[in-house]
Amino acid sequence: MTFSMDAFAAAIDLGAVLLLALGIKGLSKVSSARGANGLAALAMGLAVVGLLIEIRPDPIAWLWIAAGSAAGGLAGLVTARRVPMTAMPETVALFNGCGGMASLLVAMGVALFDAGKSDIVALVSIAVSVFVGAITFSGSIVAMAKLQGWLDTPGWTQSRLRHGVNISLAVLCLVSALLLPADPAGLPLWLLMGGATLLGIGVTLPIGGADMPVVISLLNSYSGVAAAAAGFVVGSQLLIVAGAMVGAAGLILTQVMCTAMNRSLVSVLFGGALGASAGAVGGGGSEAGYTRITSCSAEECAMALEQAERVVFVPGYGLAVAQAQHSLRELAKLLESHGVEVSYAIHPVAGRMPGHMNVLLAEADVPYEQLLEMDLVNPEFPRTDVVIVLGANDVVNPQAKNDPTSPLYGMPVLEVDQARQVFVVKRSLGAGYAGINNALFEMPQTAMVFGDAKAVLNGLLSELRSMGVGKVKVAA
Repeated sequence: MTFSMDAFAAAIDLGAVLLLALGIKGLSKVSSARGANGLAALAMGLAVVGLLIEIRPDPIAWLWIAAGSAAGGLAGLVTARRVPMTAMPETVALFNGCGGMASLLVAMGVALFDAGKSDIVALVSIAVSVFVGAITFSGSIVAMAKLQGWLDTPGWTQSRLRHGVNISLAVLCLVSALLLPADPAGLPLWLLMGGATLLGIGVTLPIGGADMPVVISLLNSYSGVAAAAAGFVVGSQLLIVAGAMVGAAGLILTQVMCTAMNRSLVSVLFGGALGASAGAVGGGGSEAGYTRITSCSAEECAMALEQAERVVFVPGYGLAVAQAQHSLRELAKLLESHGVEVSYAIHPVAGRMPGHMNVLLAEADVPYEQLLEMDLVNPEFPRTDVVIVLGANDVVNPQAKNDPTSPLYGMPVLEVDQARQVFVVKRSLGAGYAGINNALFEMPQTAMVFGDAKAVLNGLLSELRSMGVGKVKVAA
C-alpha cells in the first residue's frame, strides 16, 4: 500500500510538471495565454495534492498547507480583480519577490530545524536558495517601489561608493556561504541572508525605468533558480524541474530584452539606467530644445485617417496610463469597417515589463494576428499612410539609428519615420527615460496631438463618425 501511494504521488508530480511545461509554452502567444495560465494553476494545485499524499498521515501539516493554499489563493483572486492594467508591472515584480521569499523561507526552515540536512549537497542548496531568494525578494520590492513611484534613486547610488558597497556585500555573502558547513544554523546563515538582502537592494536601486523590463525578467529568472535550489533542499523533483524551467525561460527573456535595447546585462546591473542618469520611474526630462514642432487637432488627424488605406498604431506606456486600450480598439474597428488595413507595432520593451503592450491590447480583444513585432512591422512602414504613436517615446526615436552621440544609438527602434504621416499623441514634449529629445517630433511628416490618449482617441472617434465613417461597411 505504501508503495502504491508513493507511486501515485510521483505520478501526480509528473503530471504537474507536464502541465506546467505546457502552460509555459502556451504563454508564448496571446491567443493561448489564458488557457496556459489555467494549466499552470492546475499544475500547482496538483503539486499541493501530491505533497499532501507524500506527508501522510500528518493532520497538522495538512492543516498548515491547506490554510496557506487558501490564503494565497484568496490573495491572488483579490489581486487579479483589483489591480489595474497600469499596475501590472509592479504586480509582476511583487510576485517575483514572493517567489524568492518562499524559497528563502524553505531553505531557512530546513537549515534551522532539520539537523539531518548537513551533507554537502544540502548545504550548497541551502546557500544558493538563501542567497538567490534574498536577492530576488529585496530586489523585487525595490523594483516594485520604483515602478509605483514610491522610491526615488538616491544621489549616492550614482557614485562609485555603491560599487564598493555592493562588492563588499558580495564578499560577505561568499565568506558566509563558505563558513556555512561549520555552523549551518548559526551566524553564517544569518549573515548570508542579511548580506544578500542588502545586495539585492544595492544592485536594483540605481537601475532606472528604461531598464525595468530587463530587471523584471531577470528577477523572474532568479525566482526560478531559487525555487530549483529549494527543490534540492527538500528533495522535491517537481520543484527542481519547475524552478529550472522558470529560470531558463527568464534568462532567455532577459537576453531578448537586452538585445532589443542594445544593452548588455552587465551594463544594466552595474551601469545604472539607460543614458546619463538613472531617474525614478515616471520619465520626465526637459521640454526645451525643440524649434520645429508642428501640432494639430483631433479633427486634422481624423481627416488623415479617413483618407488612409493602411494605419499602424504604436502603443506605449501612455496608452496604459490613460487606460485607453478599449477606445483604441473601438477606433480600429471603425477604421476597419471603412476598409482601412489596421495593425499594431509592438516594441519588445514598450511599457514597463516584457509583453506589457501585448497584455494591454489583449484585454481589449485586439486580434493577435494584428500585433506585429518589430522585425515584421519595420519593413511595412514605408507603405503605411498613417502611424499613430500613443505614449511611446524612446522606442520610436530615429536618433538610435543615425546619431552616434545619442545614448540610444544602436538600440533597435520602430522605424515610424519611414511612414508617410506620423501623429504622436502625448501630454507634453517631455523626454523619455533616455532623457533626450526625440528627433521624430521635428520631422516634416510628424504632427503632435497633445492630450490624454483616451481623450484624443475618443475625439478621433467622434470626428470620424461625424464624417460618416463606419455607417456603410466597405468590402475589403
